[in-house]
Amino acid sequence: MILLTLAVIIIIILVYAQITFYEPDEHTTMFQCDHPSILSDTTTVSLMTWNLGYAGMGDDMDFFYDGGRQVRTSRERTLCNLRAILEFIREHQETDVFLFQEADQKSRRSYYINMPDSIKKHLPEANHTFGLNYHVRFVPVPWYAPMGRVSSGLVTSSRHIPRSVKRLSYPGHYPWPGKLFNLQRCFLLSRYPLTSGKELVIINTHNSAFDDGDLRARQMEYLRELIVSEYERGNYVIAGGDFNQCPPGFEPGFYFNIFDQDNVMYIKDDYLEGWHYVYDHTTPTNRRAHVPYHPATTPTTLIDFFIVSPNVKPLEVQGIHLDFEHSDHNPVVARFRLLGPYSRPAEPYSASKDI
Repeated sequence: MILLTLAVIIIIILVYAQITFYEPDEHTTMFQCDHPSILSDTTTVSLMTWNLGYAGMGDDMDFFYDGGRQVRTSRERTLCNLRAILEFIREHQETDVFLFQEADQKSRRSYYINMPDSIKKHLPEANHTFGLNYHVRFVPVPWYAPMGRVSSGLVTSSRHIPRSVKRLSYPGHYPWPGKLFNLQRCFLLSRYPLTSGKELVIINTHNSAFDDGDLRARQMEYLRELIVSEYERGNYVIAGGDFNQCPPGFEPGFYFNIFDQDNVMYIKDDYLEGWHYVYDHTTPTNRRAHVPYHPATTPTTLIDFFIVSPNVKPLEVQGIHLDFEHSDHNPVVARFRLLGPYSRPAEPYSASKDI
């Protein structure tokens, strides 16, 4: 009788998940403007990328997906994390473009707070676009405390008004039935017109994790084909976010943390010839959340960075070490200059704080 009841419950969950399955179009226009900002083709632009960990992945968390036990932290700690995240964003409001990942809109794991709306209130002069990449009515794991409803995604916030912002779905899914309860990975592509008639293309990405590498490889190939085609059209490309893999040939220079070498994955050396991977090798951007964070023992890695086309010159990059207090990721800020339509590709550089 117990087994029969359990089987019925599982069937009900699967049927409900299939009926409510979120499957967006490959291309969706999220924002369109007939009077966008027009930037110089030699402009300097500053960016920040930060996975916000839905304000629930502070230094107290041992997350079940990483091998810990907790599904969510307390409501009080979640709100504390959110306040600290928003204050940090406000302090850096002069940044031209923010690329945020894991911004919950209505999720049980974050007590149904609306992070995109909170970001808008703290950056009232910016243009904001939200792209959903995780929308499941009921996540049944872990069995002892199901995660429940999740609604989360990417936010691109910009001081400049783009011509358009599109949500582009990455190819590939987990096998059924796992795909019913997992993220629908995507990126947001923003277009800014330039005085030369070309465009600055800024991409906010969050690639797969917890897979065997196949999904990430397919996603990166899809991204490569798109950004190369943009560059060949004469556009300027900056892609930033949480790639869930290290840059090619990455060698950590962490002073106070250890490098996580378990299941580490690198982008292939020949992924993009002549393009630039922009990161601060001295500062980890992500920590493993199998136990609460301790700087001396918690493994860390670098998976948040920027990839830019040869006609974009990196000027400065800095990882800001916040000790993973309010998110399991650290923010990364960088400045770039567009080299203009008749320029040569930017010279190679070594990844460090000052380029």
